[in-house]
Amino acid sequence: MTVTEPLMILVAGPYRGGTGDDPDRIAANHRAIQRACLELFRAGHLAVNGEDLALPLAELAGSTRVGDAAFDEVFHPMGRRLVARVDAVLRLPGASTGSDEMVALARARGAAVYTSVDEVPAVAR
Repeated sequence: MTVTEPLMILVAGPYRGGTGDDPDRIAANHRAIQRACLELFRAGHLAVNGEDLALPLAELAGSTRVGDAAFDEVFHPMGRRLVARVDAVLRLPGASTGSDEMVALARARGAAVYTSVDEVPAVAR
């Protein structure tokens, strides 16, 4: 299957999930999300992730650590706002309550949900 225009796809995967809030493990999860965004970009799509949008705002709001009040003010609400606007969600593997919520919200509004970059339709060139 192909599409004629790039899709805007939210990449949702574990950020804190399974890390015990260990900064190195969180960074590895974040990097996996970013790598998936790059794969989608190279496939012709516009990939977005809430982390890259929310984290700078959380810092401006005064966040000094993952899970503090300023972090919570921005982090998941950013994902909810994004999922309301995207064409699809790519759900990466791993335990993540927030990612599961993004999938449920996407499905509720009829947006596509993929579990692998290979499932995403190619952009006709």
